Amino acid sequence: MLHTTICDLLNIRYPIIQGGMAWVATAELAAAVSNGGGLGIIGAGNAPSEFVRQQIRKAKALTDKPFGVNIMLMSPYADDVVKVICEENVPVVTTGAGNPAKYISDLKSIGCKVIPVIPSVALAKRMEKVGADALVAEGHESGGHIGELTTMVLIPQVVDAVNIPVIGAGGIADGRGMAAAMALGAQGVQMGTRFVCSTECIAHEHYKEAIVNAGDRDAVVTGRPTGHPVRVLKNKLTAQYDKLEQEHASTDELEALGTGRLKAAVVDGDAEYGSIMAGQIAGLINDIKPAAAIIQDVISQAADVISRMQGLLDK
Repeated sequence: MLHTTICDLLNIRYPIIQGGMAWVATAELAAAVSNGGGLGIIGAGNAPSEFVRQQIRKAKALTDKPFGVNIMLMSPYADDVVKVICEENVPVVTTGAGNPAKYISDLKSIGCKVIPVIPSVALAKRMEKVGADALVAEGHESGGHIGELTTMVLIPQVVDAVNIPVIGAGGIADGRGMAAAMALGAQGVQMGTRFVCSTECIAHEHYKEAIVNAGDRDAVVTGRPTGHPVRVLKNKLTAQYDKLEQEHASTDELEALGTGRLKAAVVDGDAEYGSIMAGQIAGLINDIKPAAAIIQDVISQAADVISRMQGLLDK
């Protein structure tokens, strides 16, 4: 058993949080992770508030354990999604792509824990000041939208800079990664790509197979010229991005190429021209199994690593 302050804060058995991935992190996956002892997260993405309400209610029907919702703050529906979260008494919220300050008072009025995902020390300090309960320090090894700092250098700097619990993310898919994050001062970990390859995840099998078949260099970054880089698996779409970027295409052209591509990959199974968001850790994932089994494997391996490290100290 690995028990940390994150377990107490979120009322969960294991300090493992599932990433709130748009289109991927539905009620089915969130409930499975929560039932397995972690904290499942519904990814609101750009979805309308009533869709998010439906997902919340579905998750409640599938689990009696705590779960959360990830709010993408750039979404035009963010205000309405927060209202739904308050009305449905969701116990945990993670946030990304913006500053949740204006929502924190309302969320805390229902006892909701607010955990922003941050890519830098400066933002970590700002989020602590506005009342965040914990932080997810996400390194650029992660899938989807990324920052610049690696997980290994980001976690300890954030831990040293704030007085609230820090959850490590980016490049973590097994117990070794979890033990490493905790050695750097994290009180838990968030995993995204690993949970895509769970049986409960609704992502198309082609999406999951692309991750399982990925090698160590197959996760690449597209869209740097737009200011919003995204890590995905190499395919024909990324080749098109490369061509446009070499031709110094405009930001509008690059953004137009990406519009609707995540849904094409997740829902339609387009592994060639869809956006298969996945982290660099994809090369380490080689199977698809229930979320609860993933959690047990990670916890068991992390405990073993920590025990072996303690054995070295004893000598």
